[in-house]
Amino acid sequence: MTKKRVYRIKFISQGKLYELFAREVGQSTMYGFVELGEIIFGEKSAMVVDPSEEHLKAEFAGVKRTYIPMHSILRIDEVNKEGINKITEVTNTEGNIAVFPSPLYTPGKDKK
Repeated sequence: MTKKRVYRIKFISQGKLYELFAREVGQSTMYGFVELGEIIFGEKSAMVVDPSEEHLKAEFAGVKRTYIPMHSILRIDEVNKEGINKITEVTNTEGNIAVFPSPLYTPGKDKK
């Protein structure tokens, strides 16, 4: 029996940091996108409810595949087991300004 791979994907969307666990990750046929399939949601008892995972479960309900812009992805890791999907606020604790992520192509720039 082969063990299915599990990936942890971290990306920024609408000013929030998303952390998702999925079984399929690959380059999309749409230029500039990464394709995620089989997003994993943990089955928990009714006693413990994580509001951020419940929000993600509702947001991705009925989604077979999702396409994330490549420049929004911060990190993709292959992990041993799935964890808790979550959304967190992006905070700048260092006081530095980061310009990441940036678009791959910016139209209108002059080539010299």
